[in-house]
Amino acid sequence: MDINLLTVDSIRTAVLERRTTASATVDAFYQKIEAEDAAIGAYLTLCKERAYQQARWVDAMVGRGDTLPPLAGVPIAVKDVLTTKGVRTTAGSKILANFIAPYDATVVTRLEAAGAILLGKTNCDEFAMGSSNENSGFHPVHNPHDHSRVPGGSSGGSAAAVAAGMALASLGSDTGGSIRQPAAFCGVVGLMPTYGRVSRYGLIAFASSLDHVGPFGKTVKDVALMLQSMAGRDPLDSTSADVAVPDYLAQLEGPVKGLRVGVPQEYFGEGLDPEVRAAVEAGIQELAKAGCEVVPISLPHTGYAIPTYYVVATAEASANLARYDGVRYGMRAEGKTLSEMYCRTRDAGFGTEVKRRIMLGTYALSAGYYDAYYLKAQRVRSLLARDFDQAFAAVDVIVTPTTPTPAFKLGEKADDPLAMYLADIFTVTADLVGIPGISIPCGKSQEGLPIGMQILGKHFDEPTLLRVAHAAEHALAAKLA
Repeated sequence: MDINLLTVDSIRTAVLERRTTASATVDAFYQKIEAEDAAIGAYLTLCKERAYQQARWVDAMVGRGDTLPPLAGVPIAVKDVLTTKGVRTTAGSKILANFIAPYDATVVTRLEAAGAILLGKTNCDEFAMGSSNENSGFHPVHNPHDHSRVPGGSSGGSAAAVAAGMALASLGSDTGGSIRQPAAFCGVVGLMPTYGRVSRYGLIAFASSLDHVGPFGKTVKDVALMLQSMAGRDPLDSTSADVAVPDYLAQLEGPVKGLRVGVPQEYFGEGLDPEVRAAVEAGIQELAKAGCEVVPISLPHTGYAIPTYYVVATAEASANLARYDGVRYGMRAEGKTLSEMYCRTRDAGFGTEVKRRIMLGTYALSAGYYDAYYLKAQRVRSLLARDFDQAFAAVDVIVTPTTPTPAFKLGEKADDPLAMYLADIFTVTADLVGIPGISIPCGKSQEGLPIGMQILGKHFDEPTLLRVAHAAEHALAAKLA
């Protein structure tokens, strides 16, 4: 069995037909992780006991002739911002370096109930704050396509694990592009569902009105299968939507002829790498050949997205991270007074980028500045939402580059926060307005680095989004071979 050829769809069939066992598959993946992850750094924690217990459960079902659940035997990895009972959950931060979560995130519970096997927890930028995975409190992740380059962030470990064949699928979180951007850099598929489509219960919060949980996979079908088991109302998360979950697979291979594809002029301007532009435009042409109508559109407030995002996100981060004070959980640095203990704990436990964002957010929320910054940012957020509402009145999906450049070198932007923030310039808008988005591979640079094409859809219209992505994936297959 060549695990490099497996997909989420094929492994269940292989286990069902007894061409392999779930336990043997887990063996093979752990062997690959042991052989290759030292050079990549995708994993922070492996949970072998849990994985083999789940594998034995799947194998026992096969032995009894039971009907297998939809993800039976699928080895997955989970970004270390999602809690896993009895398994270390760090959020990529030293302040939680030894934290053992007392409960599972809802998405983990649902995926394991569907038969998925959790191999381990993946590395990420600390508290999901970053675009390169260099902000991890432990070590950076290296891009599997070129170890001198970043995998993207903040879900770089999850994207790298799938790209390197060290998991068949994985989970990430997306607050400003943290699923789609690393998917583009690593040459895999990354899906951010509509805000509220997937439960956030058990997700360590960065910015609560922006955080999404979503899957990575090798193919669009892989992420559709993952989403099918993850999605749906969760009474433990008041922000999860009580919206029916459609059958994504039933619509995946439907025709795209006649669908209107919007192409916003604001996403193809200054700063876009010529190779990225050419690859994405080629992808758009493939959709046109498949019968889609390409429609030029405008999203006029796009230029305000980055400043708006970095006010809203940092303000919410400031509030969410106040809980890490050394009192209830996580590390504690001793001090002579309570105030000194707080200060020493947070100074030692948080990295530079997290401290920067807490300070920015605290300032934006402070007396005298709330109206000037946070309130104004929320008003601009409404203008961005209006742009998309008007665009989606005329088109079914919107296609853009996922990132302005291919993966950059490790350390290249580490000392320039603004340049790092601009790596998410094409992705933050979807988080601000809560729509779904997906990144699929659409080409490679002359240096062999993956290039991603982003497709955005209407609220809760993942079926159309996935159908267009699936059609584009198949149309581009020959170019990517």
